[in-house]
Amino acid sequence: MTKKEIEAEIAELKSDYIRIQGDLEKATSFSVNTAAGEKKLIQIEKQLAEFNRKLEEMK
Repeated sequence: MTKKEIEAEIAELKSDYIRIQGDLEKATSFSVNTAAGEKKLIQIEKQLAEFNRKLEEMK
């Protein structure tokens, strides 16, 4: 992957993270089970860490 592709993936993941986080906040206020959303956030955090590591290696 090129640096631009990695940066695009990071931007997309951040957008997804913010959207899911907002959905979870709404679900929590209605006492809805949020386990699946929380797992997705953890998965996105791991992906972000990996892409950031790849960016660091490119420097």
